[in-house]
Amino acid sequence: MSQNSGNGKKPDYDKRFGLDISFEEALQRFASATKGEIEEAAGEEGDLVADGATELVPFKGVQIRKVFHEGEWWFSAVDVIEALSGSSTPRRYWSDLKRQLADKEGYSELYDDIVQLKMPASDGKLRETDAINPETVFRIVQSIPSPRAEPFKRWLARVGYERIEEIQDPEIAIKRAIMEYQIQGRTIDWIEKRIRSIMVRKELTSEWKKRGVDETHEFALLTHVLSTRTFGLGVSQHKQVKRLQARHNLRDHMTDLELILTMLGEKSTNEIAQIRDAFGFEQNKSAARAGGDIAGNARRGLEREIGRSVVSRSNFLPKQTEKLPLPQRTS
Repeated sequence: MSQNSGNGKKPDYDKRFGLDISFEEALQRFASATKGEIEEAAGEEGDLVADGATELVPFKGVQIRKVFHEGEWWFSAVDVIEALSGSSTPRRYWSDLKRQLADKEGYSELYDDIVQLKMPASDGKLRETDAINPETVFRIVQSIPSPRAEPFKRWLARVGYERIEEIQDPEIAIKRAIMEYQIQGRTIDWIEKRIRSIMVRKELTSEWKKRGVDETHEFALLTHVLSTRTFGLGVSQHKQVKRLQARHNLRDHMTDLELILTMLGEKSTNEIAQIRDAFGFEQNKSAARAGGDIAGNARRGLEREIGRSVVSRSNFLPKQTEKLPLPQRTS
Protein backbone atom coordinates (compact mmCIF):
# COMPACT_ATOMS: atom_id res chain seq x y z
CA MET A 1 0.00 0.00 0.00
CA SER A 2 1.26 3.48 -0.79
CA GLN A 3 2.47 5.77 1.96
CA ASN A 4 0.56 8.62 0.37
CA SER A 5 -2.76 9.80 1.67
CA GLY A 6 -5.89 9.98 -0.43
CA ASN A 7 -5.16 13.44 -1.81
CA GLY A 8 -1.81 12.26 -3.18
CA LYS A 9 0.29 14.12 -0.63
CA LYS A 10 2.68 12.29 1.67
CA PRO A 11 1.49 12.64 5.28
CA ASP A 12 3.65 14.92 7.41
CA TYR A 13 4.29 12.57 10.32
CA ASP A 14 6.81 14.96 11.88
CA LYS A 15 4.09 17.55 12.31
CA ARG A 16 1.47 15.01 13.36
CA PHE A 17 3.69 13.81 16.19
CA GLY A 18 4.86 17.27 17.22
CA LEU A 19 8.43 16.72 16.07
CA ASP A 20 8.60 19.37 13.35
CA ILE A 21 11.48 21.42 14.77
CA SER A 22 13.05 23.23 11.82
CA PHE A 23 16.32 21.92 10.41
CA GLU A 24 17.85 25.37 10.84
CA GLU A 25 16.97 25.43 14.53
CA ALA A 26 18.31 21.92 15.02
CA LEU A 27 21.57 22.83 13.30
CA GLN A 28 21.91 26.00 15.38
CA ARG A 29 21.41 24.07 18.60
CA PHE A 30 23.69 21.31 17.35
CA ALA A 31 26.48 23.73 16.44
CA SER A 32 26.32 25.45 19.83
CA ALA A 33 26.51 22.18 21.76
CA THR A 34 29.61 21.40 23.79
CA LYS A 35 31.83 18.45 22.92
CA GLY A 36 30.41 16.50 25.86
CA GLU A 37 26.84 17.09 24.71
CA ILE A 38 27.68 15.95 21.19
CA GLU A 39 29.28 12.79 22.52
CA GLU A 40 26.15 12.04 24.56
CA ALA A 41 23.96 12.57 21.51
CA ALA A 42 26.05 10.68 18.99
CA GLY A 43 24.08 7.45 19.43
CA GLU A 44 23.72 4.48 21.72
CA GLU A 45 27.49 4.28 22.16
CA GLY A 46 27.64 7.87 23.41
CA ASP A 47 30.97 8.86 21.82
CA LEU A 48 32.14 10.42 18.59
CA VAL A 49 34.62 7.59 18.08
CA ALA A 50 34.46 4.53 20.30
CA ASP A 51 37.61 2.64 21.24
CA GLY A 52 37.87 -0.31 18.87
CA ALA A 53 35.85 1.37 16.11
CA THR A 54 37.07 0.41 12.65
CA GLU A 55 36.78 2.25 9.34
CA LEU A 56 37.89 1.86 5.74
CA VAL A 57 39.48 4.90 4.14
CA PRO A 58 40.46 4.99 0.45
CA PHE A 59 43.85 5.97 -0.95
CA LYS A 60 44.65 5.60 -4.65
CA GLY A 61 42.28 2.66 -5.07
CA VAL A 62 43.35 0.85 -1.88
CA GLN A 63 41.00 0.55 1.08
CA ILE A 64 43.13 1.13 4.18
CA ARG A 65 41.74 -0.22 7.44
CA LYS A 66 42.07 1.86 10.58
CA VAL A 67 40.98 1.25 14.16
CA PHE A 68 40.58 3.74 17.00
CA HIS A 69 42.78 2.72 19.94
CA GLU A 70 43.64 4.68 23.09
CA GLY A 71 42.73 8.07 21.66
CA GLU A 72 44.19 7.86 18.14
CA TRP A 73 43.79 6.08 14.83
CA TRP A 74 45.99 3.05 14.09
CA PHE A 75 46.39 1.82 10.51
CA SER A 76 46.81 -1.66 9.06
CA ALA A 77 50.50 -1.94 8.22
CA VAL A 78 49.84 -4.32 5.31
CA ASP A 79 47.29 -1.93 3.81
CA VAL A 80 49.73 0.99 4.14
CA ILE A 81 52.42 -1.05 2.38
CA GLU A 82 50.05 -1.98 -0.45
CA ALA A 83 48.99 1.65 -0.90
CA LEU A 84 52.55 2.97 -0.92
CA SER A 85 54.39 0.26 -2.84
CA GLY A 86 51.73 -1.09 -5.17
CA SER A 87 53.10 -4.55 -4.35
CA SER A 88 50.98 -7.57 -5.30
CA THR A 89 52.30 -9.36 -2.18
CA PRO A 90 52.06 -6.68 0.52
CA ARG A 91 52.29 -9.16 3.42
CA ARG A 92 55.65 -10.49 2.21
CA TYR A 93 56.79 -6.92 1.49
CA TRP A 94 55.87 -5.89 5.06
CA SER A 95 57.65 -8.93 6.55
CA ASP A 96 60.85 -8.13 4.63
CA LEU A 97 60.59 -4.42 5.45
CA LYS A 98 60.29 -5.11 9.19
CA ARG A 99 63.54 -7.06 9.14
CA GLN A 100 65.26 -4.39 7.06
CA LEU A 101 64.16 -1.56 9.35
CA ALA A 102 65.20 -3.40 12.49
CA ASP A 103 68.44 -4.98 11.27
CA LYS A 104 69.83 -2.56 8.66
CA GLU A 105 68.33 0.85 9.40
CA GLY A 106 68.65 0.83 13.17
CA TYR A 107 64.90 1.06 13.89
CA SER A 108 65.28 -1.22 16.91
CA GLU A 109 62.02 -0.01 18.53
CA LEU A 110 59.91 -0.96 15.53
CA TYR A 111 58.44 -4.08 17.09
CA ASP A 112 57.50 -2.10 20.18
CA ASP A 113 55.65 0.36 17.94
CA ILE A 114 53.54 -2.35 16.31
CA VAL A 115 50.28 -3.26 18.08
CA GLN A 116 48.10 -6.24 17.31
CA LEU A 117 44.55 -4.95 16.89
CA LYS A 118 41.43 -6.60 15.54
CA MET A 119 40.38 -5.42 12.08
CA PRO A 120 37.92 -6.85 9.55
CA ALA A 121 39.58 -9.39 7.26
CA SER A 122 38.53 -10.29 3.70
CA ASP A 123 36.13 -12.91 5.07
CA GLY A 124 34.38 -10.28 7.20
CA LYS A 125 35.71 -11.63 10.50
CA LEU A 126 37.75 -9.55 12.94
CA ARG A 127 41.35 -10.78 13.06
CA GLU A 128 44.51 -9.64 14.84
CA THR A 129 46.43 -7.36 12.47
CA ASP A 130 49.72 -5.47 12.66
CA ALA A 131 48.66 -1.88 13.37
CA ILE A 132 50.82 1.25 13.39
CA ASN A 133 50.07 4.79 14.49
CA PRO A 134 50.66 7.87 12.28
CA GLU A 135 54.14 8.50 13.73
CA THR A 136 55.27 4.98 12.80
CA VAL A 137 53.66 5.27 9.38
CA PHE A 138 55.67 8.42 8.69
CA ARG A 139 58.85 6.57 9.69
CA ILE A 140 58.04 3.66 7.36
CA VAL A 141 57.22 6.00 4.48
CA GLN A 142 60.85 7.15 4.47
CA SER A 143 62.00 3.61 3.67
CA ILE A 144 59.71 2.93 0.74
CA PRO A 145 60.85 4.42 -2.59
CA SER A 146 57.56 5.45 -4.12
CA PRO A 147 56.13 8.43 -6.02
CA ARG A 148 53.11 8.03 -3.77
CA ALA A 149 55.03 8.99 -0.64
CA GLU A 150 54.26 12.72 -0.57
CA PRO A 151 50.58 12.38 -1.52
CA PHE A 152 50.32 9.66 1.13
CA LYS A 153 51.76 11.95 3.80
CA ARG A 154 49.16 14.58 2.97
CA TRP A 155 46.42 11.93 3.01
CA LEU A 156 47.59 10.65 6.38
CA ALA A 157 47.67 14.12 7.87
CA ARG A 158 44.05 14.55 6.84
CA VAL A 159 42.55 11.23 7.96
CA GLY A 160 44.85 10.41 10.87
CA TYR A 161 44.12 13.45 12.99
CA GLU A 162 40.38 13.90 12.53
CA ARG A 163 39.85 13.03 16.20
CA ILE A 164 42.19 15.82 17.30
CA GLU A 165 40.30 18.26 15.10
CA GLU A 166 36.99 17.19 16.58
CA ILE A 167 38.24 17.63 20.14
CA GLN A 168 39.48 21.12 19.36
CA ASP A 169 36.32 22.16 17.49
CA PRO A 170 33.18 19.98 17.87
CA GLU A 171 31.52 21.76 14.95
CA ILE A 172 33.97 19.97 12.65
CA ALA A 173 32.45 16.65 13.70
CA ILE A 174 28.98 17.97 12.92
CA LYS A 175 29.91 19.29 9.49
CA ARG A 176 31.82 16.11 8.69
CA ALA A 177 28.83 13.96 9.68
CA ILE A 178 26.48 15.93 7.43
CA MET A 179 28.96 15.77 4.55
CA GLU A 180 29.41 12.01 4.98
CA TYR A 181 25.65 11.49 5.00
CA GLN A 182 25.45 13.43 1.73
CA ILE A 183 28.30 11.43 0.19
CA GLN A 184 26.50 8.22 1.18
CA GLY A 185 23.51 9.39 -0.82
CA ARG A 186 21.16 10.20 2.06
CA THR A 187 18.34 12.57 1.19
CA ILE A 188 18.18 16.05 2.69
CA ASP A 189 14.88 15.01 4.31
CA TRP A 190 16.58 12.06 6.02
CA ILE A 191 19.56 14.16 7.13
CA GLU A 192 17.21 16.70 8.68
CA LYS A 193 15.49 13.97 10.67
CA ARG A 194 18.81 12.45 11.76
CA ILE A 195 20.06 15.82 13.05
CA ARG A 196 16.79 16.43 14.90
CA SER A 197 16.92 12.91 16.36
CA ILE A 198 20.40 13.60 17.73
CA MET A 199 19.15 16.70 19.53
CA VAL A 200 16.13 14.87 20.98
CA ARG A 201 18.48 12.16 22.23
CA LYS A 202 20.81 14.76 23.74
CA GLU A 203 17.96 16.39 25.62
CA LEU A 204 16.81 13.03 26.99
CA THR A 205 20.25 11.86 28.14
CA SER A 206 20.87 15.25 29.77
CA GLU A 207 17.56 14.86 31.63
CA TRP A 208 18.46 11.33 32.70
CA LYS A 209 21.75 12.58 34.09
CA LYS A 210 20.00 15.24 36.15
CA ARG A 211 17.56 12.61 37.42
CA GLY A 212 20.14 10.26 38.86
CA VAL A 213 20.44 7.71 36.06
CA ASP A 214 23.84 6.03 35.74
CA GLU A 215 25.08 6.65 32.20
CA THR A 216 27.57 3.77 32.18
CA HIS A 217 24.93 1.03 32.32
CA GLU A 218 21.43 2.33 32.98
CA PHE A 219 21.29 4.53 29.86
CA ALA A 220 21.55 1.36 27.76
CA LEU A 221 18.85 -0.39 29.80
CA LEU A 222 16.44 2.52 29.42
CA THR A 223 17.21 2.72 25.70
CA HIS A 224 16.35 -0.97 25.44
CA VAL A 225 13.03 -0.35 27.24
CA LEU A 226 12.21 2.47 24.83
CA SER A 227 13.11 0.34 21.81
CA THR A 228 11.00 -2.65 22.84
CA ARG A 229 7.98 -0.46 23.69
CA THR A 230 8.30 1.53 20.47
CA PHE A 231 9.16 -1.16 17.93
CA GLY A 232 8.49 -4.44 19.73
CA LEU A 233 12.20 -5.18 19.33
CA GLY A 234 15.29 -4.46 21.41
CA VAL A 235 18.21 -2.55 19.88
CA SER A 236 20.19 -5.71 19.09
CA GLN A 237 17.14 -7.36 17.50
CA HIS A 238 16.45 -4.24 15.44
CA LYS A 239 20.07 -4.39 14.22
CA GLN A 240 19.55 -8.04 13.31
CA VAL A 241 16.54 -7.16 11.18
CA LYS A 242 18.70 -4.63 9.31
CA ARG A 243 21.61 -7.09 9.02
CA LEU A 244 23.89 -4.79 11.01
CA GLN A 245 26.87 -5.73 13.14
CA ALA A 246 27.35 -4.68 16.77
CA ARG A 247 29.72 -1.86 15.75
CA HIS A 248 27.12 -0.19 13.52
CA ASN A 249 25.07 2.71 14.85
CA LEU A 250 21.44 1.61 14.44
CA ARG A 251 20.11 5.15 14.05
CA ASP A 252 22.39 5.81 11.09
CA HIS A 253 20.51 3.00 9.30
CA MET A 254 16.95 3.87 10.30
CA THR A 255 14.33 4.95 7.80
CA ASP A 256 12.55 8.28 8.13
CA LEU A 257 9.62 6.67 9.95
CA GLU A 258 11.86 4.72 12.31
CA LEU A 259 13.69 7.94 13.20
CA ILE A 260 10.41 9.82 13.76
CA LEU A 261 9.05 7.13 16.10
CA THR A 262 12.37 6.94 17.96
CA MET A 263 12.17 10.71 18.48
CA LEU A 264 8.55 10.47 19.60
CA GLY A 265 9.38 7.85 22.23
CA GLU A 266 12.36 9.79 23.56
CA LYS A 267 10.65 13.17 23.55
CA SER A 268 7.59 11.70 25.29
CA THR A 269 9.82 10.04 27.90
CA ASN A 270 11.57 13.35 28.57
CA GLU A 271 8.26 15.16 29.11
CA ILE A 272 6.84 12.40 31.31
CA ALA A 273 9.98 12.25 33.47
CA GLN A 274 9.73 15.99 34.06
CA ILE A 275 6.00 15.95 34.86
CA ARG A 276 6.42 13.01 37.26
CA ASP A 277 9.67 14.45 38.66
CA ALA A 278 11.14 10.98 38.23
CA PHE A 279 14.38 10.23 40.04
CA GLY A 280 16.60 7.18 39.91
CA PHE A 281 16.53 4.21 37.59
CA GLU A 282 13.20 2.62 38.49
CA GLN A 283 11.15 5.83 38.25
CA ASN A 284 12.80 6.75 34.95
CA LYS A 285 12.23 3.21 33.71
CA SER A 286 8.52 3.69 34.35
CA ALA A 287 8.63 6.98 32.42
CA ALA A 288 10.47 5.25 29.56
CA ARG A 289 7.80 2.57 29.40
CA ALA A 290 5.09 5.22 29.21
CA GLY A 291 6.96 7.23 26.57
CA GLY A 292 7.73 4.10 24.57
CA ASP A 293 4.07 3.06 24.72
CA ILE A 294 3.06 6.39 23.19
CA ALA A 295 5.43 5.77 20.29
CA GLY A 296 4.42 2.10 20.09
CA ASN A 297 0.72 2.99 19.84
CA ALA A 298 1.58 5.52 17.12
CA ARG A 299 3.56 2.85 15.29
CA ARG A 300 0.70 0.35 15.37
CA GLY A 301 -1.78 2.96 14.17
CA LEU A 302 0.62 4.00 11.42
CA GLU A 303 1.11 0.40 10.31
CA ARG A 304 -2.65 -0.02 9.98
CA GLU A 305 -2.76 3.12 7.85
CA ILE A 306 0.14 2.32 5.50
CA GLY A 307 -0.45 -1.44 5.37
CA ARG A 308 3.08 -2.56 6.22
CA SER A 309 5.54 -2.83 9.08
CA VAL A 310 7.39 0.33 10.09
CA VAL A 311 10.39 -1.75 11.16
CA SER A 312 12.36 -2.02 7.95
CA ARG A 313 15.13 -4.28 6.72
CA SER A 314 16.55 -1.29 4.84
CA ASN A 315 20.04 -0.13 5.73
CA PHE A 316 22.77 2.05 4.24
CA LEU A 317 25.47 -0.62 4.04
CA PRO A 318 27.42 -0.66 0.74
CA LYS A 319 26.40 -4.26 0.03
CA GLN A 320 23.50 -6.30 1.35
CA THR A 321 24.44 -9.39 3.30
CA GLU A 322 22.47 -12.62 3.09
CA LYS A 323 19.00 -12.51 4.58
CA LEU A 324 18.61 -13.53 8.20
CA PRO A 325 15.38 -14.71 9.84
CA LEU A 326 13.44 -11.88 11.45
CA PRO A 327 13.34 -11.84 15.27
CA GLN A 328 9.89 -12.17 16.83
CA ARG A 329 8.33 -8.86 17.83
CA THR A 330 6.42 -8.59 21.07
CA SER A 331 3.66 -6.59 19.36
